[in-house]
Amino acid sequence: MDLGSWLVRLERAYDGWRRRRAGDRPPAHFRIECYVGHGGPVGVVVRGRVVDDPEPSEAVEDEGVRAAVGRVLRHFATDDLPGVPLRVTVGDVTAETATDHDGYFKVRLRPDPASLTSPWTSGTVELAGDYRGVRSAHTTPVDVLVPGPGARFGVVSDVDDTILETGVQRVGQMIRRTFTGSALTRTPFEGAAELYRDLAAGTNPFFYVSSSPWNLHSFLVAFLRHRDFPLGPVLLRDLLGTAQGREQKGGRIDEVLELHPELPFVLIGDSGEKDPQVYAQVVRAHPGRIRAVYIREVRLDPGDGRVEKVSGGWDHDDVPFVLAADSDGVRRHAAGAGLL
Repeated sequence: MDLGSWLVRLERAYDGWRRRRAGDRPPAHFRIECYVGHGGPVGVVVRGRVVDDPEPSEAVEDEGVRAAVGRVLRHFATDDLPGVPLRVTVGDVTAETATDHDGYFKVRLRPDPASLTSPWTSGTVELAGDYRGVRSAHTTPVDVLVPGPGARFGVVSDVDDTILETGVQRVGQMIRRTFTGSALTRTPFEGAAELYRDLAAGTNPFFYVSSSPWNLHSFLVAFLRHRDFPLGPVLLRDLLGTAQGREQKGGRIDEVLELHPELPFVLIGDSGEKDPQVYAQVVRAHPGRIRAVYIREVRLDPGDGRVEKVSGGWDHDDVPFVLAADSDGVRRHAAGAGLL
């Protein structure tokens, strides 16, 4: 059994002990946290989590490192609530579900397309029954991205070391930046926000797919808003995964392409981890759907050959594979390809 499996088992054991200790006491800070949803005529996906935690504080200008670290720790030290009955409504459709072992929920609905509005549709997630003595109405709004008929293509973008300077290859640096920074202080790559706004052109939808944990969802959405990136669903993963393993990045991209079959897509990532390999698999699995693949060069050793192994075996003549040093490199190619 690998380390990941042991960590999942340890987490399950700790959660079980904590819940036995809590018994049937009502949660002190019952809260439904909704993530940005997305969909269209073929269906809508809504995700979220139910926790027993106070609403997290927002970052403020000139706050100290202690405040930033405390906020991040609260994002990770969650008291998740399993088995919570929920009612999800988007457009003219309502569905009921319950949270899983880690407090997460995911619902797919098929509303009448006429009941959806572009570019955003507002829905609700509410408590559908009593839960450990919680009986008062708990309803949380959820925003669902619905691309309009004027969209020419969609963009799937990685986050860490693609738009947000993280330093994933330097573990110590990554941890320090994650825990001591805030949505107001973390730095985007130069020119990235302007490039993304030009690619969006006011109508083309953006989807952010990352290997970061769901615990950082509110931080990443706040970062996108503060730095004026196009807002869209931020699709993350469970911190440790499940007994069946971690949700793969490619699966979340497949979901995006499945729910938006009318759109071709541009994929943007970086060379630091496995984006080139993942995107190559997406291109093979969805022929005719990908307009271009852009990879930001961030490797500590650009001569390690990992990206070149993908580009050297690239046999998709209709899909450009571009390794770019910076945002300007992506911009120049995108302009020539008619994407801007």
